[in-house]
Amino acid sequence: MTDLILILNAGSSSIKFALYPLSQSASTPIISGKIAGIKRAPVFQARGSTGCAISPGVLAILSIEEDQTALTRRLLCWIKEQTKEHTIVAVGHRVVHGGQQFGGPVLLNEKIIGELEKLQSLAPLHQPYNLSVIALVSSLMPDVPQTACFDTSFHRTQPRLAQLFPIPRHFTDEGIIRYGFHGLSYDYIASVLPDYLKGKSKDRVIVAHLGNGASMCAMKNRRSVATSMGFTALDGLMMGSRPGSLDAGVILHLIQEQNMKPADIQDLLYINSGLLGVSGISNNMQTLLESPHPHAQEAIDLFCYRAAAELGALLPALGGLDAIIFTAGIGEKAPLVRKQICHHLTWLNLRLEEKANAASATVISAPNSAIDVLVIPTNEEEVIAAATYRLVAEKTI
Repeated sequence: MTDLILILNAGSSSIKFALYPLSQSASTPIISGKIAGIKRAPVFQARGSTGCAISPGVLAILSIEEDQTALTRRLLCWIKEQTKEHTIVAVGHRVVHGGQQFGGPVLLNEKIIGELEKLQSLAPLHQPYNLSVIALVSSLMPDVPQTACFDTSFHRTQPRLAQLFPIPRHFTDEGIIRYGFHGLSYDYIASVLPDYLKGKSKDRVIVAHLGNGASMCAMKNRRSVATSMGFTALDGLMMGSRPGSLDAGVILHLIQEQNMKPADIQDLLYINSGLLGVSGISNNMQTLLESPHPHAQEAIDLFCYRAAAELGALLPALGGLDAIIFTAGIGEKAPLVRKQICHHLTWLNLRLEEKANAASATVISAPNSAIDVLVIPTNEEEVIAAATYRLVAEKTI
């Protein structure tokens, strides 16, 4: 019998999971997988530590009608069945927003959960679901400690100017600042950068986390100094169903001239914009890449143009650029998107190696490129597992 840590990473369109042995050095899960395509075409995938596929059992057939909470309940029951000969001793969660209160991972209790509930309006696609998953685990495993690891924590190293909005100071004092997100992904990339850059002096790096949610982070010496997302996960890059940076006057116009209500605005910004809104077809990049419709191509083109523009906006925080890292679903698996983004950046003397990019190799920049360009798979679950182990070990010592 093995003691295990269960990691649950709930995103806007998927939930990933991994089961790690309770060990300080454990970096390979014994089982990992995900339910992807939630609300679109949900599918379950799981693999064992040997790389072999695992029978999906009761998760073989998923319904588009099932919401994230219902699918998570089924997933937890499946995990319990798979681990009946082992003991889950802790559960670690990705929680999107930690606000100003939480600058690092925490052991959860009722008081902390209450504080996290107050932040739900700042991440309505994620925070309510993150908290509902925590509640589900509590109901199924009431005696198992749970931890929360925050997407906002990594960015607390940013200088004050990078966090400020140009609004009246009292709003800043109330906590309306740039928080930044996808911090667990950036934390992982920062931890492995020395392995990939192999001793090169690459102090100024921009990491592009491109998925259904997308952002970029400017890192100096592997610490966040600026990021594209701000107070909420709406800012910055165009995303699957979110617009990214948007003139606030557009929102005023929709309220004043089209009588849109707050709930309508929220749906517009979180659910009906981005790739989905521009294409009118899908929020899924792969679907758009396979579509012959001109609206699909325009959505892809806009996504790439906006990504390059946001990358350029991060350069002043670094004072130059040594390397670009592509990661997450689109960043790791869409050569055409990487190519188009880099095409907009040739003025930086950036050059891609076409064959390497097409093969999604680790290094995709050409030998004569002034900037290294790499593709590095992210691993948020490993970051959560390591933090959960530390917290549980501290509690038991």
